[in-house]
Amino acid sequence: MGRVSQAQAQENRARVVATASRLFRERGTGVSVADLMEAAGLTQGGFYKQFASKEALVEEAAAHAFTELTARRTEQLREHDGRPDAARQGLIDHYLSPRHRDDAGAGCPAAALAADMARDPGTAAREVYAEGVREFAGWLADDPEDGLARLATLVGGLLLARATEGSELSDEILRAAHAALSDAG
Repeated sequence: MGRVSQAQAQENRARVVATASRLFRERGTGVSVADLMEAAGLTQGGFYKQFASKEALVEEAAAHAFTELTARRTEQLREHDGRPDAARQGLIDHYLSPRHRDDAGAGCPAAALAADMARDPGTAAREVYAEGVREFAGWLADDPEDGLARLATLVGGLLLARATEGSELSDEILRAAHAALSDAG
């Protein structure tokens, strides 16, 4: 098999990063390189031509996931005619919905990657994660102190709802977190 063009190599790399971003949010960063490359429709050998290590891919996939989150926040602003309070409430409505709870692969990286990042101190991926969390909290904030509390309520509510999915408690958690954030805003 011949060499791929530079454009094809870039396309393949982007596909691997997007696939990893989704799979890491669904299953955690313990997904094997073989499973990841299979999901991307590429060979395992191609991985090492594109990435120095799996850790480098985790960093890039985390950045990709937070970039998607930023795009969703921007879309919320557009949908709400640039009104930050309405956009924030729209994001809260989506975030604490059964749809978001049930689709971790397309969901928030702050929630989906939290446990993995807690187990990997000192990594570049953890730095990317921390910056993404800080930016998200800043977007949620009315003042410098409430953004982190709002984000902790969102992420905690979503994690507990996912952990109890399939029970009435899961929906109760989503409603309770939503009420707490809607009342606070």
